[in-house]
Amino acid sequence: MKHFFISLVLVAGLSASLCNAQTTPAAVKEDFKPSVFNQPGKEYPMVNSQGYARFRIEAPDAQAVSVSLGLDGRGGTKLVKGEDGVWAGTTEGPLDEGFHYYHLTIDGGVFNDPGALNFYGSTRWESGIEIPAHDQDFYALKDVPHGFVQQILFPSPSTSTSRRAFVYTPPDYGKDRNKRYPVLYLQHGWGEDETAWSNQGHANLIMDNLIAEGRIEPFIIVMTYGMTNEVRMGGLRNFDMSPFQTVLVDELIPYVDANFATLADRQNRATAGLSMGGMQTKTITLNKPEVFSHFGLLSGGTYSPDDLKDKKDVKLVFMSCGSKENPDGVNNAAKALKEAGYNAVSFVSEGTAHEFLTWRRSLYQLAPLLFKK
Repeated sequence: MKHFFISLVLVAGLSASLCNAQTTPAAVKEDFKPSVFNQPGKEYPMVNSQGYARFRIEAPDAQAVSVSLGLDGRGGTKLVKGEDGVWAGTTEGPLDEGFHYYHLTIDGGVFNDPGALNFYGSTRWESGIEIPAHDQDFYALKDVPHGFVQQILFPSPSTSTSRRAFVYTPPDYGKDRNKRYPVLYLQHGWGEDETAWSNQGHANLIMDNLIAEGRIEPFIIVMTYGMTNEVRMGGLRNFDMSPFQTVLVDELIPYVDANFATLADRQNRATAGLSMGGMQTKTITLNKPEVFSHFGLLSGGTYSPDDLKDKKDVKLVFMSCGSKENPDGVNNAAKALKEAGYNAVSFVSEGTAHEFLTWRRSLYQLAPLLFKK
């Protein structure tokens, strides 16, 4: 748990400073292209082959405009207003590969960039920008059979409402009425919701590509909202896990097993989560060892042999993080578990921090390890 909170503190400081368009460093290549997450027909924001980002905001009556990147948006630097009333700026350095949340601050007010698509993060809909990764092929949209991501609403007596989840079913789902599938329950991070793994994480495309390559046996993924009580930034130590545990174990899982062609037993049920979702995964798997057989913590802490001392029938323990997070902690935890006789695997995403490229890569590594016969 200590590692989880260290990671969260680190991500709170993520930012990229900007310099104005007139003083862009000479070394920056002028091969900028619109971000893949731009609104239809919008040219900005742009990214170049080196990972720099360029922003252009039309706000002729504004007195100050800045762009802030990172989970909580700290560190934004002012853009510069041109004679045409347009504010422009380019990041001083390249950004990490992958997806980043960001927003604008205009005269003290926080706004989304009208040129970019929005993604739920930081407990609000934020603008998103994508820096192309050198290994992006594994989550690329390809000409392969595609699975289906559908929204479900399931009854939750414990919260006196209906709750939402998204379910990924593989391309061959439903073609053989007698075929049933294992299930991975996959959780988002703090400030995000059940849309994150599909929208920011491309979980469905990762699965489609792995299945098409014959690297995994198809399985279902279920993604639901992990918050049952509101928690402000920095208050996760006081987060009460028990209400969500009830939602997941006593309400969602029975609903999924009743309405989808699942293999409804512990051996064919896994759970994993990123960041806060990893904290939830660890707590629930230790509280309810009879429910899941495969565990995954993605930038979400580690297990120790003492945690699992009475749980020798765990099929897999997967732990990951970015190389800019706590790689030694993850690798050492896996080593200790292996020495204690557990099937433990660690993965470190090179060149990334507490961000979605870390978690995309983590899912890509985790999926082939699940439900192996």
